[in-house]
Amino acid sequence: MQDWEVVIGLEIHTQLKTQSKIFSGASTAFGAAPNTQACAIDLGFPGVLPMVNEAVYAKAVAFGLGIGADINLVSVFDRKNYFYPDLPKGYQITQLASPIVVGGSVDIILRDGSSKTIRVTRAHLEEDAGKSMHEDYHGQTGVDLNRAGTPLLEIVSEPELSSAEEAVAYARYIHQLVTYLGVSDGDMSQGSLRCDANVSVRRPGAAALGTRTETKNVNSFRFLERAINFEIERQISVLESGGRIRQETRLYDPDKDETRPMRSKETATDYRYFPEPDLLPIHITAAYIDTIRQQMPELPGAKAQRFIDQYDLSAADALALASSVALADYFETVARVGNDAKLAANWVRVELLGLMNRESLSPSTATLTATPLTAEALGTLIARIKDGTISGKIAKGVFVALWTGAATDTDSYIADQGLTQVSDSSALGAILDTIIANNPQQAEQFRAGKTKLMGFFVGQVMQQTGGKANPQQVSELVNAKLMG
Repeated sequence: MQDWEVVIGLEIHTQLKTQSKIFSGASTAFGAAPNTQACAIDLGFPGVLPMVNEAVYAKAVAFGLGIGADINLVSVFDRKNYFYPDLPKGYQITQLASPIVVGGSVDIILRDGSSKTIRVTRAHLEEDAGKSMHEDYHGQTGVDLNRAGTPLLEIVSEPELSSAEEAVAYARYIHQLVTYLGVSDGDMSQGSLRCDANVSVRRPGAAALGTRTETKNVNSFRFLERAINFEIERQISVLESGGRIRQETRLYDPDKDETRPMRSKETATDYRYFPEPDLLPIHITAAYIDTIRQQMPELPGAKAQRFIDQYDLSAADALALASSVALADYFETVARVGNDAKLAANWVRVELLGLMNRESLSPSTATLTATPLTAEALGTLIARIKDGTISGKIAKGVFVALWTGAATDTDSYIADQGLTQVSDSSALGAILDTIIANNPQQAEQFRAGKTKLMGFFVGQVMQQTGGKANPQQVSELVNAKLMG
């Protein structure tokens, strides 16, 4: 690897979050029976005319503003001609010469904490094709055209990524940004965000780029990293053995963890692009762009910085909690109800995200809305730790009960289960007197300066009270009784 330089560019296709398709009124809802959401326009029937869905422009402009790009006031649709079973018209309506978004950049954070700026070449609107299905037809191919005409924003990076790690960090940021902006739901399992990875290698210092391959339609970050790493190693192996790289389109097979050829890579000439004759150029105004700018939410970087400034969180906590709109909103509610932002950050990031990770759940709006552990319930739990009602140890049990649905209200569960912390000094003092009397050797060692035995006495009291004693109060009583 040290003898080779890797050059990667990503094309990310994100499905826009609209109720209808880009050129027709057909539904974009996921999960319908095959071929029930494709109308005559999507199917390219003779005599039909497309009409642009205005909502796709608002989404595209919001994305362009989010990356600091230039927004074209006039954009044009083109026909990209190719023949494939899932493309009923024999061409795709896209934007080539005059896309809606030009330029812009994003800053990615790598695992070692370093950052890198990646420029975006363009982002253009286009329609999706249908879906070819092979697995259920025993040597034949089925075609579902429900996706045909679904609105896409194709986001094209400059070839400035130099490793699979950087490519994944970039793709994750784009995913975060489009979901923050409401441009897309970003559900990769449903095909809402798919990546094409253009990969080439060259000797360090070489002026020309190496021959690239394009690995199509990778629909998870883990698969994207594995596909790129496989392709890097494959290309280096071919070149070092005296072979040459063919410019081609490849597919990634996650079961075999390999890429394999799909077809030779077409050029723009092969696609015979020409302006779409059925659609006029689309004109938008500066006022339209300003209206969208004023409606944009707080972006992830700005939110993370606000968490650092407003709540005095570490950069790591702030970045993790601002990773999604749903999680950020959840945290802020917990912090408000519990009146302790740092304690809220710790419980959300360590306990909540740790539990969700173990159960393979993402901190999405749907997941956080569905769980019985509401932000208000967790905030109340933190408040009860702060006011001494329960200990941190007992709080973890209440947390699990709330998550599983065994408890629906924090205070009611604490009361019903008799979990209130014992803070009666006289009662705790009597228990401690008995423990000291039964353990004279440890008591003398503590008086002699072996203060690590504090844990022994506190643990004994906690054991006899079923974990309900206030540990701080017990520590104070141990010092008072043994050290005067």
